[in-house]
Amino acid sequence: MRPLLEAEGLRHRVGGFGLEVARFQVFPGEILAVLGPSGSGKTTLLRLLSGLLPLQAGRVEGGLRAYLPQNPPLLRRSVLENAAFGLYLKGVPRKEARKRAEALLSRVGLKDKARQPAHLLSGGEAVRLALARTLLVEPEVLLLDEPTASLDPGNTAQIEALLREAAGEGRGVVLATHDLFQARRLAHRVLFLYLGEAVEEAPAERFFQAPKDPRSRAFLEGRL
Repeated sequence: MRPLLEAEGLRHRVGGFGLEVARFQVFPGEILAVLGPSGSGKTTLLRLLSGLLPLQAGRVEGGLRAYLPQNPPLLRRSVLENAAFGLYLKGVPRKEARKRAEALLSRVGLKDKARQPAHLLSGGEAVRLALARTLLVEPEVLLLDEPTASLDPGNTAQIEALLREAAGEGRGVVLATHDLFQARRLAHRVLFLYLGEAVEEAPAERFFQAPKDPRSRAFLEGRL
């Protein structure tokens, strides 16, 4: 199976921090969890893969990628206009864009708030809106940075259901998270970063049951 996203020889250094990833792949229908303590390079990796940070070394190849930061910005417009905005940029006629946006807002539980200003949404609702806006432009790979941080269990469950749907539609999902329970629930594969180094990559079941690297074991046991 051909990967949707492939990177090799990534190196990025800022000040005293350096990230090195020899190889990175994401396949259709896969959720890949990127784990590691704070400061390990998870956000830097996602930003390199999305093109938001310039490559200092290596290559990244693949189709359309969409990056969703932990606190995604919303336009000072209605919920519906926010959802449809990416389609407007792609040249989709306004009527068609709004129709498609309304359908997806129904799926993410925001149909009844379509006409209200987006800035009035709760934190969980704002993340669901940002994810809906991202999904509407039909990216091949979703790059998500702690999308459920600080959300209540109900909103977290809805976001996780959307990520499973996206993978089920054949998209690749790269999920940076501190939530080990979430990674266990969702991930097919795990990449563990520590101090900018790609320490271990493994199928999720094997990583959680029998990590090979002692740093991975220490992280899972709460010692890192």
